[in-house]
Amino acid sequence: MPKTQYHIYVVELSKKVFTEHRRFREANPQFNGVLECLYVGMTSKTPKERFLQHKKGYRNKKGIKISSNIVQKYGSYLRPSLYNHINPIPTRKEALEMERKLAMELRRKRYAVWFN
Repeated sequence: MPKTQYHIYVVELSKKVFTEHRRFREANPQFNGVLECLYVGMTSKTPKERFLQHKKGYRNKKGIKISSNIVQKYGSYLRPSLYNHINPIPTRKEALEMERKLAMELRRKRYAVWFN
């Protein structure tokens, strides 16, 4: 059986998220409204599959919602130019670290970013 690989992905969000979602706004005081609002995630699926799960409001077999409300409501499309150079990542631990690292790097560049 092939070993699971992980992928980082970035979704561009509607800028409405910044005005309509207080926690998103509070997490991004550096945002000046010029660049985009983004969601950074990690998955064992392809980025496209995971994006579609978010948009559909995916629930696991136990009925627990595992998609992001922010991506479901505000997600526009994937931004592969921001993550293709990173993938694939061999372990879940490394992928979680890379998710945070990329999110913080994008915030330093003055994007507004949400991640888990």
